[in-house]
Amino acid sequence: MHGSCSALNSDCACTAYARGVPFPGVDTPGYKHATSPRLGFGAKNISPQHTVEFFYLHLTSSNSLPFLYLPLPIFSYIHAVQSNVYSMQSAAHSPVNKSLVLILVMVTSFMTPFMSTAVSLALPVISNQFSLNAISMSWVAMSFLLATAVFMVPMGKLSDILGRKKVFIWGNLIVAASSILCALSWSGEVLIAMRVIQGFGSAMMFATSMALITSVYPPKERGKAIGLSVTAVYVGLSASPVIGGFLIGWFGWESLFYVPAPIGIAVAIISYLAIKTDWREAQNEQFDYRGSLLYLVAMSAFMYGFSQLPDPTAIALTVVGAIGIVLFVRVELRATYPVLNMQLFAHNRHFALSNLAALINYATTFAITFLLSLYLEYIKGLSPSDAGILLVTQPAMMALVASFAGRLSDKYDSGWLASGGMAIIAVGLVMLIPLNEATTTSYLITSLAILGFGFGLFSSPNTNAIMSSVEKKYLGIASATVGTMRLTGQMMSMGIATLIIHLFMGSAKIVTSNHPQFMHSARVTFAIFVVLCILGIWASLARGKNEHEHAKK
Repeated sequence: MHGSCSALNSDCACTAYARGVPFPGVDTPGYKHATSPRLGFGAKNISPQHTVEFFYLHLTSSNSLPFLYLPLPIFSYIHAVQSNVYSMQSAAHSPVNKSLVLILVMVTSFMTPFMSTAVSLALPVISNQFSLNAISMSWVAMSFLLATAVFMVPMGKLSDILGRKKVFIWGNLIVAASSILCALSWSGEVLIAMRVIQGFGSAMMFATSMALITSVYPPKERGKAIGLSVTAVYVGLSASPVIGGFLIGWFGWESLFYVPAPIGIAVAIISYLAIKTDWREAQNEQFDYRGSLLYLVAMSAFMYGFSQLPDPTAIALTVVGAIGIVLFVRVELRATYPVLNMQLFAHNRHFALSNLAALINYATTFAITFLLSLYLEYIKGLSPSDAGILLVTQPAMMALVASFAGRLSDKYDSGWLASGGMAIIAVGLVMLIPLNEATTTSYLITSLAILGFGFGLFSSPNTNAIMSSVEKKYLGIASATVGTMRLTGQMMSMGIATLIIHLFMGSAKIVTSNHPQFMHSARVTFAIFVVLCILGIWASLARGKNEHEHAKK
C-alpha cells in the first residue's frame, strides 16, 4: 500500500498541504491556502476543498490502526475527481461548495455497496465463529439490505422536513457507531441487530445523497454530478471483493466494520463544518408516523417474502406485503402530509414512469451475477476467485460509462438515453440465453461488457430525470424513491431467479447429473428478463420529455 498511499509520501499533495504548502496546480478563487503548519479545522484560511485530505491525514497518523490506511486510495480517487468537477463550481453565485458536497456524497456512495458486498465474503468466517446456521448466516447480509430499503422513504421525507444535511450527517454518525458495534459483537444475534441499525443509517445517507446533489447543482450541471456519484457506487461494487478479501485475510472480518467508522465520522464532521446551508423546503409539514409504520411493515413483508420464493411462508409474506402496500396507498391518498405523496405517481407521468423503468431495470439485471457465478463455478469449473475476476467486467464497464452518460443527460433528453441503455441491456441478455458448457470466455466477457455499458448508459440519465421532475420540497422523497426502486428491484430479481431454478430443479443441489436442468432454468430466467426489458423500454419512452427539466437546459 505504501506505493499508493499519498499520506505516507513526504512529497505528496496531502502532506504538503498539512505542512502549509498549497496543492500544486490548484488556484482556487475565493479561498486562501493555509500557510502555517498543521492548521486545525478551526483555521479560517484552510480551503474547504482540501478538508477531506487534511482530516484524513490526522486519521492516518502513526498511532492509528494499520488497516485505516486502506481507504486512502478512495480519497486519492476522490481528489482526482475534483479536477473533473471543478469546472462546475460557481462559488460567486452560491455560498455552498458544490464540489465538496459531491465529494462527500461520492464517499458515502462508495461505502454503502462496500458494506453490503464485502461482508458477503466474510459470511463463512462469521458463521464459524458464532456457530450460525444457514438461515442466521443469510440474515447477516439480509438484515442490512432490508433495513436500508424499508427505512429509505420515511428518512427521505424526514430530510425534507428537518433538513437534508442534518439527516445526512446523522446517517453517517449512525453508520460509524453501528459499524464499531458490529465489529465488537459477541454473538450472531447481536451482529444481526447491529446490521439493522447500520442499514438504518445507510438509508439516511442514501435517502439524502441525490437530494443534496440536486439541491446544489443547477439542471445544466446536474447530470454530470449524478453521473460521478453513480460511478462511485459502481467503483465500490468493483473494488469491494478485492478490498474486502484483503481486509479479511490480513485483519479478520472485524476490519470490514472498523474501516467505515472513521470515514463516516470524517464525512459527518466535514459536512457540519464546511456546509453552512441546509435544505428543508417542507419544514412546515408534519411527519406521517402512521403511514411510515404501515410502509415499514408492508415493505418488509413483501421484500423478504419475494426474495425467498417459492417457500410457502414466503408466498404468504409476499401476499400480506402486497395487501399492506395497497392499504398504504389508500391511507396516503387521504393523509394531509403523506410520507410518500401518491400524487407524484398519479399526476407526474415523468416521475412515475421513470421510477417504473428503474424498478424494471434492477429487476432484470441484479440476478445476472448470481446466475453467472453458479454457471462459472459449477458448469465451467472455475474457482470463486477466477469467477469473480470475470464478473467484475460488468460493474467496471458501468463505472466507465455512468459518468459520461450523466454528462450527456445535461445536453440531451434523459428518456432517450435511458431507453437506449435498456435496449443495450436487452441485447446483452439475449446473448446470455444460448450459454452452454462450450461457451468461450471471450464471448462471456463481451456479453458482460455490453450489459455494463447498457446499465451505465441507463442509470445516470434516468436518475437525473427522476430528480429533475419534482419540486424542491420533494427532493428528499424523490432521492429515497430512487434508492427504494433499486433495492426492491434487486430483491424481485433474486426472487424471480430462485423461483425459476426451484421450478426446474426443486431443492436439489447443483451436481453433474442436473447440469442440463440448471442451464435450462438459467436460459428461461434470461428470457424472462428480456421480456421485462422490453416493458422497461416502453416505460422509458412513454414518459416523454420533462418540460420542467428541458426549460432550464
